[in-house]
Amino acid sequence: MVVLVMLLLVLHPHKSCKAHIVKCRIQYPHQPLHTYHKSGDFVIGVIAAHGGFFSSSPTFAEEPPPPLPEELVVAPKGYQLILALAFAVKEINENPRILPNHTFGFHIYDSYDNAEKTYHATMLLLSTLEKFVPNYICDTQNNLTAVIAGLDSEISLHVATILHIFKIPQLIYGPSPVMNDKTTGLSFYQVAPPETVQFEGILSLLLHFRWTWIGVIVMDNDNGERFVQTVFPMFSKSGVCFAFLERIPKYKFASESYDMVQKGAKILDKMVGSKANVVVVYGESYSMVFFRWLPFLQGTAKIRGKVWIITTHTEYISFAFQRNWDPEMFHGAISFKIPFSDLPGFRHYIEGRNPSSIEGDGFIRDFWQQAFGCVFPNPIANKVEESMCTEEEKLEDLPGAFFEMNMTGHSYNIYKAAYAVAHALHAMSSSKLRHRGMVHRRRLKNQKQQFWQLHHFLRSVSFNNSAGDKVSFNQNGEMVTSLDVINWIISSNQSFHRVRIGKMNPQAPPGQALTIDEDAITWPSWFNQTQPLSVCTESCHPGSSKKVKEGEPSCCYDCFPCPEGKFSNQEDMNDCNKCSDEDYPSKNRDACIPKERSFLSFEEPLGISLVCFSLSFSLITALVLGIFMKHHNTPIVKANNRNLTYTLLLALLLCFLSALLFIGQPEKATCLLRQTAFGIVFSVAVSCVLAKTITVVVAFLATKPGSGMRKWMGKRLANSIILSCSIIQAGICTLWLATSPPFPDADMHSVIEEMILECNEGSVFMFYCVLGYMGFLAIISFMVAFFARKLPDSFNEAKFITFSMLAFFSVWLSFIPSYLSTKGKYMVAVEIFSILASSAGLLGCIFSSKCYIIVLRPGLNQKDQLIRRKI
Repeated sequence: MVVLVMLLLVLHPHKSCKAHIVKCRIQYPHQPLHTYHKSGDFVIGVIAAHGGFFSSSPTFAEEPPPPLPEELVVAPKGYQLILALAFAVKEINENPRILPNHTFGFHIYDSYDNAEKTYHATMLLLSTLEKFVPNYICDTQNNLTAVIAGLDSEISLHVATILHIFKIPQLIYGPSPVMNDKTTGLSFYQVAPPETVQFEGILSLLLHFRWTWIGVIVMDNDNGERFVQTVFPMFSKSGVCFAFLERIPKYKFASESYDMVQKGAKILDKMVGSKANVVVVYGESYSMVFFRWLPFLQGTAKIRGKVWIITTHTEYISFAFQRNWDPEMFHGAISFKIPFSDLPGFRHYIEGRNPSSIEGDGFIRDFWQQAFGCVFPNPIANKVEESMCTEEEKLEDLPGAFFEMNMTGHSYNIYKAAYAVAHALHAMSSSKLRHRGMVHRRRLKNQKQQFWQLHHFLRSVSFNNSAGDKVSFNQNGEMVTSLDVINWIISSNQSFHRVRIGKMNPQAPPGQALTIDEDAITWPSWFNQTQPLSVCTESCHPGSSKKVKEGEPSCCYDCFPCPEGKFSNQEDMNDCNKCSDEDYPSKNRDACIPKERSFLSFEEPLGISLVCFSLSFSLITALVLGIFMKHHNTPIVKANNRNLTYTLLLALLLCFLSALLFIGQPEKATCLLRQTAFGIVFSVAVSCVLAKTITVVVAFLATKPGSGMRKWMGKRLANSIILSCSIIQAGICTLWLATSPPFPDADMHSVIEEMILECNEGSVFMFYCVLGYMGFLAIISFMVAFFARKLPDSFNEAKFITFSMLAFFSVWLSFIPSYLSTKGKYMVAVEIFSILASSAGLLGCIFSSKCYIIVLRPGLNQKDQLIRRKI
């Protein structure tokens, strides 16, 4: 039932004036127009679809006898829309604060959901009552003020094309019509929330339950196409895909039923064969009666396992012959609903409805017969039917598909629309603008010409109705409100309940518009009270990413494990991500784990071992130095310049201790000192070895008669060699520190699970220059010692120096590949080992034999013993 409401304007001197009943029935081919009249100063016009379609019969043998051929079949539930308007007008007329000294009336016509009859009814609203003469007005009491239409957008558009000419306001309580190039100038006041709010609510609902594979069924008209064109890009952008898209054709007569059955069978096949467990329905007021046919279209095919998501303007309704049809398929459906507050007195008002006690209501008898399945006596036919209407039937006994005692959202919109017009008229009647157009009551007929001014007052209307809800329009003529999310609970005995499970608030912050109480939801019985899953492909688990199948929608994809070094910590990720430099992927590649801070510490076994070796060698070196200093006057100590020996031992002592700079967490000071200190100290040690070797050579050459090498004998040569060689190394280190010094750094990439704390050498070239210079000194020392190893001298150290240089080369030549092939703290350990090994090689090769003689064979440490050995 779709209602077109007409507001008429009639001026009475007092509010107490009784509104008279205008009886009017205009004949139309096949069926008269149903009407419901109440006169008043201000009259609202309403066009309703009380009729459904003209039918002969449904073709199911098990069903009750169908209506007679071409009998009008109605959906009784729409009758509440009419009662909502009548109740609102009754309240307005009884309220002394609204339109005092005036009465409010209405005039309702049935549209029969037919364009031709809708245009006819609209023209009747614009004519004198009982006279269908367009543009002819002779009634000074009943003047059209505004029109409320309609529940279906096409009805609203048909009405608007005529009302726009007369500048009469139209309030829509359903979805707004689709505008095209020919209708862009039409204006409406939409009492229902904008459809964009509902579209966003559907998307939020799908995303909340992660339903990405859905079926969509729309009406085969402009509104259905608008829905598809609007939501398809919106849903696709959010990852929701259409498993199927079907359109419901519009029908009016039983002759079209075969095509409807064929279309229904096709839709049924799509639904049963699809993996989509969620079906979004964008229908119109009567669409539900079509879906109630689906279970009967194919023998054993059962529509199970589907969650219906239904828009606000699609109500749970039935035709009379569908009274006993199984409603199980809609149990657990989720719909959006216009929120409303309980109106005091409304239930009591409708409980008193009775066909014999209501005058002027041309709808109630048809409603009564269709809803209760009875007929009224026909005095002409003088025939008694088996199921006669007794008028003692109770509306509260009707199933929810036929009638609801509580006000529905659409009825509440009509209620608000009537009050909006009343408040706008009240404001207009109180303004100076209206009084300038009415000087005397005898000029009342000119008052109709002023109702174009009502638009201004409707745009600015703002009030709280009797339920306490605020009513106002925004700049677009829309009444922006929230939407309730409703769960349909339907029993096999046709009992119907709505359970509020959430709310869609368009004014909430982003991401918080939809609130859902999942515990309050009753799912279809097929799912055994567990949340349904509606996806094309099972979710890709964390640790993998999805790849869309070629030629398939984006919701159909394959899952692939994340490659090495990447992770995904959510389901259905389009690509795997890299962890930050301080993290690394877990074994399952579903999370990032913080990297361990790795460095050669004093607490770990390797660090402790190297510290022990370093201190041990330092202690041995100090012990050797002490032995030599204690026996500093013995021939072995005095030979080959004992000052060089002391310098060499001190340098080796510092080399062993410098290894400690490489252990522990790198700091700025240790990074600056570790390589440069070792380089300089070890260069001093190698310089001492070189000086010792050259001293041996010079001493041998000086013993030859007439040799000029005697002048080079003494400490000056040795000191010059040590000083010059050490200064060069010190200069290289100074240049290194001045240009690109070492600094603390963290290597994030060499080892996946570790963050290596190290000293960045700054300039790798300068680092190898330091090592290369030490190698150069060692090569010179080796060459000189090798050639001097057989010189006849009891104190000749050249042999020992040669072995020490061979040990040095062995260590450092193996150091380079080992250093480059290791990572982290083990690379540092290799360098420490090289320092300790090369220093220990010098200490052992040069001083072990001397310490043996000094400590264990002191008898050999005599001058005469050495001279005898020399001879």
